[in-house]
Amino acid sequence: MGDAFDQAGLIDLAELPDAAQDFDAFLHEIRDRFGVDHVAYAGMNPINRSVIGHVTYGKDWQEHYATQGFHRIDPTLHSARRSIAPVDWSRLERDLDYLTVFRSAHDFGISDQGVTIPVRGPYGDIGGLSLTCGGSKTEWKALCRENLHVWQALSVHVHDLVISSDSFSSLLRGPSMSMREREILQWTAEGKSQQDIADILKISHRTVEVHLRSARHKLYALTTAQAVGRAISMGLIYPG
Repeated sequence: MGDAFDQAGLIDLAELPDAAQDFDAFLHEIRDRFGVDHVAYAGMNPINRSVIGHVTYGKDWQEHYATQGFHRIDPTLHSARRSIAPVDWSRLERDLDYLTVFRSAHDFGISDQGVTIPVRGPYGDIGGLSLTCGGSKTEWKALCRENLHVWQALSVHVHDLVISSDSFSSLLRGPSMSMREREILQWTAEGKSQQDIADILKISHRTVEVHLRSARHKLYALTTAQAVGRAISMGLIYPG
């Protein structure tokens, strides 16, 4: 995998054989290339809100993190979701969530010195690439200054790789909705009631409800309004 790095320090994912199957090794390559302690990627499926993670952390921390449900309170993840700029961990609020996660991480030898670079994709998908490194603050700041622009470009490539190779990629690119389901959602987006839609399409009110229920299921939506919003964000229908 060494040839994946070009002379500018960027990584050409096309040079990675079977990258989807060897993603953890890919992150280790990034870690070693930049001389950091750990590299982690976390991405969120915008449809069912599931989280994907690929990390270089040890198995003991991975298991502890998952068992404790830290992904629900991890400030590095939540801050990245609210930001479009890199998030320096030193600027995170030292609230209860921060203390809970980082005190525990310290017990596993993981530094609280790091940065998370957020990425937003075309389907409402959100991801973040995190790099952490112990040592002096001066050395860490110098490492960031030298490489942050590379990490930002790299984070986009990593996110694209994960989204395109993960098992739910087909869902992100559009669930297999029928033309009738999209048609009914489109009319709903334009403010039509179920009875209005039934009259327009010359079908029964009951049939409209069946199609809406199916659309909600395919879009992992609890309500019709939520299904409409997600269908619009995915380009399946247009705003009314």
